[in-house]
Amino acid sequence: MRDAPGRTIPVRWTHALDEQVHGRAGRDELLLNRALLPSLLGASDAQARHDALATVLHELAHYHDRGAHGGISRDPRFLDLAGWQVRATRFTTQLAGRARENRFVDRSPDPYELTRPTEFFAVNVEHFLLDADYACRRPALHRYFSQRLGAPPGQGGVDCARDMPYLDAGEGEGGALGTIDPARVYAIDYLLAEGNAQPMSRWGHSMLRLVVCAPGREPGPDCRFDLAYHRVLSFRAFVDDVQISSWSGLTGRYPSRLFVLPMAQVIDEYTKVELRGLRSIPLKLDRDEVASVLERAAQLHWSYDGRYYFLGNNCAAETWKLLHDGVPRLAGQGIGSITPTGLLRRLEKAGVADASVLDDDAQALRLGYRFASQRTWFQQMYEVAREQLELPHRDVEDWIGLSPQARRPWLERADLRASAALLVLEQAALRRGELRVREQLKKRYLRDDARGGPDDAVRRLLQESEALGRPARLIDSGGYGLPQAAEREALARDGLALRDRLRETRAQLDRAARSWMTPEQREWMDGIAANADLIGRRVRMLHAEQGGLRLP
Repeated sequence: MRDAPGRTIPVRWTHALDEQVHGRAGRDELLLNRALLPSLLGASDAQARHDALATVLHELAHYHDRGAHGGISRDPRFLDLAGWQVRATRFTTQLAGRARENRFVDRSPDPYELTRPTEFFAVNVEHFLLDADYACRRPALHRYFSQRLGAPPGQGGVDCARDMPYLDAGEGEGGALGTIDPARVYAIDYLLAEGNAQPMSRWGHSMLRLVVCAPGREPGPDCRFDLAYHRVLSFRAFVDDVQISSWSGLTGRYPSRLFVLPMAQVIDEYTKVELRGLRSIPLKLDRDEVASVLERAAQLHWSYDGRYYFLGNNCAAETWKLLHDGVPRLAGQGIGSITPTGLLRRLEKAGVADASVLDDDAQALRLGYRFASQRTWFQQMYEVAREQLELPHRDVEDWIGLSPQARRPWLERADLRASAALLVLEQAALRRGELRVREQLKKRYLRDDARGGPDDAVRRLLQESEALGRPARLIDSGGYGLPQAAEREALARDGLALRDRLRETRAQLDRAARSWMTPEQREWMDGIAANADLIGRRVRMLHAEQGGLRLP
């Protein structure tokens, strides 16, 4: 910036600027607010001097950006890093093919940076040159500015944490502060939840799976068996991704935020509850690209508050933008898609995703490239009972969809083998019934027609869960970017308090849920519970009659 050729810039102090405006880069001269002078000329005032210097640097950044050797605010890579993201279906390099708004609204050093790319550049030049922590708080931008502008003097040797901090959104440890070391991430997979008949889920759900190695294990293929340590990056409106209203999803009423979830929980919720299979397809990324994706994910997790649009900014679009911004070589290839299956096909065609791991189904299941829907197992259980009892339906979901009262006569005459199978299916029906009640409670809350009472607990649960995808709400330090050491200590403490509140709120919901149900819901859930009790007692009785050990 200093050595770039150009004319001399006159500086003039003026009263013409508004009180809150410290300076302005005019066409012919740099104007500084004369209100700054008393503090600068009086007793030593470090903050006043810092503000004045930041103002000069900010305005000089504008002059540089306008010059022949500038243009940084129009550079596609800068726009990626700054937050004016590409649209999943438009791949132009200019701002016209990008989001109009910058949604990286949390953990900003100055909200003024979000108004336009030119101001984002100028604000960040201030911090790049004056804040030694900038390299740790916004590492990708620091590297970019160092390449374009040169390394800031006197900032060498900054020791930044290597790991990615995140707030765990798991059901058990939700709220706990966790970290992921890029050196322990063996691979990143494109994780696709297969579609079902629901309108909002017909094309599946896009996620990224982080194959994290267990402590002490050298990164390698065996890390794929360390499921307890794997994490999933999932853009969701809520923790459990229940899309409550198709219309709200179309109009952007829901937020879109990046949640970090345990892989085991994701497997359970899709394969056992929603009866949807999962495909985990490795992405061909080198070590630096893996680290870059994790770095971008951390920025999204702590700063991004997007809006979900079913036809434009859904899970596939968000996942694509994360890959696009984290791996520069993917830019401009036209890979993006607004459907999860479409994105997978384009990643395969570009040679980024290796779907050959799915060719041998048995091996894919054994190695964890595919996780089968429990529907197949439930169907096998149903066939056992259907063969003995001549049940009226061919499909297990039709059976579970019957009212509990309609299923009961067959439960009362099943033999031991059929009873054991039907017990599994009643337990599955109970889980699906609980999910249905939870969905309806959320619908009731979001319609804004509830007034107090039990919906207060629903409101608390949604508000407290929001922090799991927008964790910046837990930090009140005045910092920006990625949390640093002192902020992490506070987050670890406050996160545990959040976890305890979530557990208590969920327990309160469970205890009081019955009183909030409609009479029809209570009858349905009571019927399933009665069926499960009946068939459980029948299994124990038949087992004892056949000389088996007495079951509890």
